[in-house]
Amino acid sequence: MKIAFLGLGIMGSRMAQRLLGEHQVTVFNRSPDKAAALPNEGARLAASAAEAVQDAELVITMLADPPAVRALALDPGGFLEHMRRGTLWVDMSTGEPAFSREMDSAARRLGLRFVDAPVAGSRPQAETGELTIFAGGESGDVEQARPVLEKLGSPMVHLGAAGQGMAMKMVVNHLLGTAMQAFAEGLQLGEHEGLDQQTLLDVLLKAPVTAPFINMKRTKLESGDYDTDFSLKWMHKDLEMVARTAYERATPMPLSAAAQQSYRLALQSGLGEQDFAAIYHWLQAGPGS
Repeated sequence: MKIAFLGLGIMGSRMAQRLLGEHQVTVFNRSPDKAAALPNEGARLAASAAEAVQDAELVITMLADPPAVRALALDPGGFLEHMRRGTLWVDMSTGEPAFSREMDSAARRLGLRFVDAPVAGSRPQAETGELTIFAGGESGDVEQARPVLEKLGSPMVHLGAAGQGMAMKMVVNHLLGTAMQAFAEGLQLGEHEGLDQQTLLDVLLKAPVTAPFINMKRTKLESGDYDTDFSLKWMHKDLEMVARTAYERATPMPLSAAAQQSYRLALQSGLGEQDFAAIYHWLQAGPGS
């Protein structure tokens, strides 16, 4: 299959790499340096998003945020108007349900088809094809994309109409951000009460009260080296989108709002490019640092 893959950040580059060999993959990234390695592995590098999608049978986007998706898709010269009529666009970026429904409408006005398919997981899962994929869209469109997307992750869950995949992603983002914040606070409280960090980690990471994903953060918490699997700045961005979605639905989410404020302050303190587990470092240093 001829696939256009747009967006080659930490996640996108690894996802596109997994499609090489089985498919003809054309890639594009707004920062050309991030696309430099993939042509050596068999991808074709396009000079623009419009060029990338011209003969594609499937277009996948994995971009930073909704403004980046909207600009690349809908600005003058945007890739939607260069796709062949009837082609399927799968947006795997993290956005908001309302935004996915807007993109679905924009695509259909041009005779195109749309699926939102955001993912749960970070760099290690992107490398191994073990992402969890939440899909929203018409059943036929989701099933057409399934063989390709299941190369990127499994399970792939079809949750309903366009926007429903993103709705599930909003729930997951809320749980990720607040669970990491709660664990970091608990770890710090225990240390301030004289408990050894190693003992705390040994006990808490085996306890049913701790979210399983935090086990993957142990080395970072112990070493203070927050090499990025999923950056703190993107967690802050995701919690902002949770807040907007909650506001649209008049859903009170005070815990999520408090976590968002913490990540915002940690971002302002210079931790944005580090893994979001660095919220623990921010708490250790003190909110005013």
